[in-house]
Amino acid sequence: MDTASLVVSQSNHELSFSRNAAEALAAVRADIGDCTRCKLHAMGRTQVVFGVGNPDADLMFVGEAPGADEDVQGIPFVGRAGQLLTDIIEKGLQIPRKDVYIANVIKCRPPGNRNPEPDEVATCEPFLFQQIDIIKPKVIVALGKFGAQTLLRTLDPISRLRGRVYDYRGAKLIPTFHPAYLLRNPSSKREVWEDMKLVRELLKSEV
Repeated sequence: MDTASLVVSQSNHELSFSRNAAEALAAVRADIGDCTRCKLHAMGRTQVVFGVGNPDADLMFVGEAPGADEDVQGIPFVGRAGQLLTDIIEKGLQIPRKDVYIANVIKCRPPGNRNPEPDEVATCEPFLFQQIDIIKPKVIVALGKFGAQTLLRTLDPISRLRGRVYDYRGAKLIPTFHPAYLLRNPSSKREVWEDMKLVRELLKSEV
């Protein structure tokens, strides 16, 4: 994707114009600001963790929420789970991490790394949708139960969701296990590798 169309209201008329994806993402980040839209801003979060990577990426990864390391650094997936994700991307898919885009459903760390609550998701997910619509990836990988269930609007377990391809906002969505789960259950890396082979096939095809 080269451009993202944006509409800005000025007085009584609308002015349409195009900007590249990086500028469009920067505009979304500026709109979020030092967000106080949900209760998480008052529950110990350090900063908003927006997203990182190539604004024109063909491949996007979506997790559930920042953890402690991400909250400190302001970058998604930088802790132990983040290192494993980097290995999956660079060693498994043979793609530099900087060439994909990584974001979360929720931009602020929930206290104690608990799952995000419905009101927090409802408040924050529109920003993720904007990121997806600007980047226009070919493939989205939903990392873990919560990320997959939120995007697909389902309560099915990740074990039932993974191994299949879903159409999602113009992309192909593949759910897989979260890297943090793999740290606790390394035997499941085999299934993730199967999912990544599917990702690789989709990236090579005209999706």
